[in-house]
Amino acid sequence: MVATAALIGEDDDALMARVALRDGAAFRTLIDTHGARPYRIAYRMLGDATEAEDIAQEALLRLWSQAPKWQAGGAGAAAWLARVATNLCLDRLRRRKFASDEAVPERADDSPGADEKVDEKRLRARTVAAVQALPDRQRAAIILTYYEDYTNMAAAGALDMNIKAFESLLLRARTALRAALGGDAT
Repeated sequence: MVATAALIGEDDDALMARVALRDGAAFRTLIDTHGARPYRIAYRMLGDATEAEDIAQEALLRLWSQAPKWQAGGAGAAAWLARVATNLCLDRLRRRKFASDEAVPERADDSPGADEKVDEKRLRARTVAAVQALPDRQRAAIILTYYEDYTNMAAAGALDMNIKAFESLLLRARTALRAALGGDAT
């Protein structure tokens, strides 16, 4: 643990150089710093905790295995992991379309509360369902921009798009969400 604490101040490039030499403490520091991001992206895109864990593990495994090829001076490990997780989710969603035509099940609200809390939960559930109903790349654009707080430029990079194409994609996604929610998303 002392070795990991000493590494916390190092930047991603220095940590990746150490990971390339198979330094487990440096990899643990990267996981502690950035490991939750691929899970969050995958959970929001796929709506399934088990699949999200698989995606997060795969993204981190790829970070470990690709460490010797790491290019210093890039966007950093967080952006790299977000891009890998997003691409893995898009691949899984494409395969899912061929494997099943079932709708994503809705979760029942089993904790009754005040009217305002119930209304808020209903809106949240409708929003989640509306996001899940978006086409895959539109869903990725919404998740990266609004849930992961990426700038449009960073999200465009994660989706391997130019900024104009990304902004057009994001506009279509917002328009579709607005239509699905009937103006309740304000």
